[in-house]
Amino acid sequence: MPKTFEDIQAMIEANGIQMIDFKEIDLDGRWHHLSIPVERFTKDMLAQGIGFDGSSYGFLTVEKSDMVFIPDLSSAFVDPVSPVPAISMIGDIYRIVDGLARFESDPRYIAEKAEQFLASSGIADECRFGPEFEFYVLDNVEFRTEVADIEVHLDSAQAVWNTIDSPYDPLDHNPGYKVGPHGGYHVDLPYDSSYALRCDMVRTLEDHGIPVKYHHSENGGPGQVEIEIQFATLKEVADRTQKLKYLVKNIALQHGKTVTFMPKPFYKEAGNGMHVHMHMFKQGQPIFYDEAGYSNLSDTALSAIAGILTHAPALTAITCPSTNSYKRLIPGYEAPVTICYATANRSSVIRIPGYAKTPDTKRFEFRPSDATTNPYLCYSALTMAMIDGIQRGLDPVSLHLGPYDKNMYYLTDEEKQTIKQLPTSLEAAADALEADHDFLLNGDVFSAELIANHLAKIRADAAEISVIPHPAEFAKYYDL
Repeated sequence: MPKTFEDIQAMIEANGIQMIDFKEIDLDGRWHHLSIPVERFTKDMLAQGIGFDGSSYGFLTVEKSDMVFIPDLSSAFVDPVSPVPAISMIGDIYRIVDGLARFESDPRYIAEKAEQFLASSGIADECRFGPEFEFYVLDNVEFRTEVADIEVHLDSAQAVWNTIDSPYDPLDHNPGYKVGPHGGYHVDLPYDSSYALRCDMVRTLEDHGIPVKYHHSENGGPGQVEIEIQFATLKEVADRTQKLKYLVKNIALQHGKTVTFMPKPFYKEAGNGMHVHMHMFKQGQPIFYDEAGYSNLSDTALSAIAGILTHAPALTAITCPSTNSYKRLIPGYEAPVTICYATANRSSVIRIPGYAKTPDTKRFEFRPSDATTNPYLCYSALTMAMIDGIQRGLDPVSLHLGPYDKNMYYLTDEEKQTIKQLPTSLEAAADALEADHDFLLNGDVFSAELIANHLAKIRADAAEISVIPHPAEFAKYYDL
């Protein structure tokens, strides 16, 4: 990991670098980039930074939008998908106010503040996260929203609808190995058509500082897959999340494929989640394990669970911030809808993996989140909810949050009265966050300004999508 200007110069010389590429994140979680010739990279840049238009990132208004980013040398890597030899590194964002000051709403800065707040609380020194990334590997995507033309067409060579005719074989020869609906989980070769592509992705991730736990074909028949990475601390895992999505998308393009992390691209097929496993450590020792506790969880872990579940409706506005997110969070597709916890139960908001039995591996998993989230905000918000639950000594049992070791998709009417459900729309999630966000303001980790901007953004998205006619509406209402 480079630490100094001289370390970067050594990387430049060793790899024949021609460009330095800087990555900056916006509130939505998209990377933007700016590049300079390697000759322009100087030590002064590390102190003075590079100016940019903050209004184009959604951070500031246009009449007062000058901002600066300063590159974080430790994030530098030789970019394997750049068309020219390049080093990429992430920039930290600063406001210009009597000099330079860290921008309070820089998502990466929020992650740093969340880590500092956790350490200052005395609860733990670090929280470690292990996300799972689900996405679809596709061969073609077409979409259009015009006045008289609203359509989407997705295609995958692996999909069952290509059993009769596959347009992707240059010899017009269909070998017939297709995967049916919901039939993709761990399918082997020759059905697993993206295996070679994923191996390339995973080797590239490993070579560029992202350790991978495993990868496999997922439930969705038209090419759904999963890559799960090893645990890392909050800001580091958020950096890795951004880097993984960048590399996966670009490597797919190099193979003539395209990928989407969109939560629900296919009707009646499994959606793409970004399940997040988490546990805490203090002085290197795990604090979520207790041999005598429910599922070997400590009281601290159970209070952390209660904190997340208590704030779950508000959290979804951050962890599931798209209108499409709520088309995934429906019963029957292994996505959670019920605010509860249990062991090995994929229908609950929090699942405790039954196979994680040792002190170092004992953890729980938050299942609603998806990759449309800004990862710095997602992992920070989860951390703040856990801290709140632990500091308040919340007990999930007395709050009727579980454990419920049953299929939570099928509740009686009586159970539905006592067990809360996740929001069913982005508008409802926004309402929940507006009513419940004080826990995020603790320690000045999140700012009221950021939350207001985020709420304005997701409410605008929901309003925009709500007025667009849906093709299914024509089937229901055209002849009335």
